[in-house]
Amino acid sequence: MANATSAVRERPRQQDLPRQRSRQQSEPLSPTMRSDLGKALRARTPRESQAIFEPTPDRPDPVALLQEQAESRVPGLIPVRYGRMLASPFSYFRGAALPMAADLATTPISGLTVQDCGDAHLSNFGFFGTPERNLIFDLNDFDETHTGPWEWDVKRLAASLEVACRDNGYGSRDSRQVVMASAAAYRRAMRRLAGLSNLDVWYMAADVERIRAQFVRQLSARQRKLASKARQKVVTRDSMQALDKLCVRAGDTIKIQADPPLIVPLADLVPADGDGIGADYEAQLKRLIGKYRRTLQSDRRALLEQYTFVDMAMKVVGVGSVGTRCWVILMLGRDGADPLFLQVKEAVASVLSRYWRADHYANEGERVVAGQRLMQAASDIFLGYVRAEGLDGQNRDFYVRQLRDWKFSLPIEQMIPRGMRLYAELCGMTLARAHARSGDRIAIAAYLGGSRVFERAIADFASSYADQNQQDYDRLVRAAETGEIPVERGV
Repeated sequence: MANATSAVRERPRQQDLPRQRSRQQSEPLSPTMRSDLGKALRARTPRESQAIFEPTPDRPDPVALLQEQAESRVPGLIPVRYGRMLASPFSYFRGAALPMAADLATTPISGLTVQDCGDAHLSNFGFFGTPERNLIFDLNDFDETHTGPWEWDVKRLAASLEVACRDNGYGSRDSRQVVMASAAAYRRAMRRLAGLSNLDVWYMAADVERIRAQFVRQLSARQRKLASKARQKVVTRDSMQALDKLCVRAGDTIKIQADPPLIVPLADLVPADGDGIGADYEAQLKRLIGKYRRTLQSDRRALLEQYTFVDMAMKVVGVGSVGTRCWVILMLGRDGADPLFLQVKEAVASVLSRYWRADHYANEGERVVAGQRLMQAASDIFLGYVRAEGLDGQNRDFYVRQLRDWKFSLPIEQMIPRGMRLYAELCGMTLARAHARSGDRIAIAAYLGGSRVFERAIADFASSYADQNQQDYDRLVRAAETGEIPVERGV
């Protein structure tokens, strides 16, 4: 353990870390040299040291960090955010990306970097449709994407699995097996990817039918029935389904139905003239859509131009995102049965940006879009970004995507240990594939090696961090009880 502790004290400075992409561009290294680099990094950061999580004496108060985030958010929604985070330790974990980023910045790193998701917890993986109308499994949330150490994503995923297992009532042995399964899958997948060509890595995507067959075999009869129904519903989760759920018709008119504070139509937020939304706001919306359209590929711009703006509403989404400005836009194509729902979500600086060298994007929405396109096997055809003036007169960055496009996440809380273990493996493999697109997969694979040293270390880290997460959750509970934070539950 002396070597592991030393690795923490002597964690390399950012300016000393290898810059893989730039070096490969100017002086390409052979696969052997890249493998040797990965193995050499074990001396500086032993794989066993990845187990270490030692909170520093000056560790920031997690509630203070959350309150700091709240300063730039919609004030009326902050109680909803806290209420959702207080639902369980895992719900807290989902919203606590910033506190964990601060903690990860104190842990050992090998020095190999990738495009990080930045918030790779298990509920940010799921199914969605590709432009070719195939169903794939991949990461699906990139609000916090940023360059950084590959270990940070792996550790956030591992800790989320440990926390979720505890929430589900699993024993310590089952929980550890789940976490180790994920880390082992990441290691094995990275080693396989190291032997593939660049194009093979780029085109790789999850085989959903094989995954489904494997997963279903692990479920009970009741769970198999539920899984079958869920799969049938996946392809119905599109703009037409959103139209039926979110809108109301009055004759030939279609409007987004108000459900405050979760859904507030634009007409309820701005002055109206005799025909509805004020002419000034109508003109602003057209300019906003035009600016966003310019960030799309030309063929997708042509498709978007065939749709006409109908309505817009502010919509609360997620757990950690609650309070950021998020809108849904309803557009119609050939008729009232041809809807397109776009989600316009505020993009603020990644939680990783405080602890890693900056990504140089003029627009935070562009950062999200660039990271998503780099990590995902296939991305939404309407993925783009825009800077727009809000109702308060402040300019903010946003990214845009379809509201629903066969998107579906598995019900984590209903999984038995065997099913959770398979899901953990799937997430680990998927994360490795996403990292291999941007990082030095050969060096990372060599660092990980062929033994189980790495996954044991990650399982130890996850257990320690789940303990810390429980303490932080308890701290939030006390803050709610004493009135330190405002809370609105059940919303």
